[in-house]
Amino acid sequence: MSSRYLFPIAMGGFFIFYVSLMLRQPSFTFQEGDIFFQDLDCGPPCVAIEAVTQGYMGSNLSHCAIISEVGPNLKTTILIEAIGENVAEVTLEEFLIRSNKVLVGRLKKEHSELIPIALEHIKNNLIGKPYDFIFDISDDTYYCSEIIYEGLQVADNNQQIMQLNPMTFNKPGTNTPFIHWIDYYARLKHDIPEGELGLNPGGMSKSNGLDIIYMFEKPSGYND
Repeated sequence: MSSRYLFPIAMGGFFIFYVSLMLRQPSFTFQEGDIFFQDLDCGPPCVAIEAVTQGYMGSNLSHCAIISEVGPNLKTTILIEAIGENVAEVTLEEFLIRSNKVLVGRLKKEHSELIPIALEHIKNNLIGKPYDFIFDISDDTYYCSEIIYEGLQVADNNQQIMQLNPMTFNKPGTNTPFIHWIDYYARLKHDIPEGELGLNPGGMSKSNGLDIIYMFEKPSGYND
């Protein structure tokens, strides 16, 4: 193909990319400590997580992260999350590439003094820690909801913003675990921790201690 045709095609591709990026860029100003609740659509694991606890306004939420640094754009705004192999930092741009179906929560004003202490603990002590594949709140590994809970607990061990509740891995209304969890824990050679204390993104999004302040796109299940 002639170079005279390649140049406008390339420029058109760049324009489409630039416009899509700008449309994704929110006009809203976020703050350190804002919590991002995400509908990941990751298949059976997410279906199983979302089925046991509906989130804010019925949303299906399977992941969460917390802002540690606010920059002028998506590439420079940093979140901390537990996903994959360990607790790590991720740019807001990378976070939204996984799924744009995200609600943003902010602690109410009366709790705002907890944020700097919680973030300091998360940044200094939890980044790099292994991912908690078992979902055991008592060990030194961490899943996504757990890092936010621990940060707030360090800031105030009497905090009631995020609370632990008995976890269930069963299909709603039954005593039968989702087949995903049966297979999952069989591979880990670990008993399903039914009834053990924990928390998840859906339950956290409905906390009376925070307000949902922004939505990128509606998560599945969201009803006005």
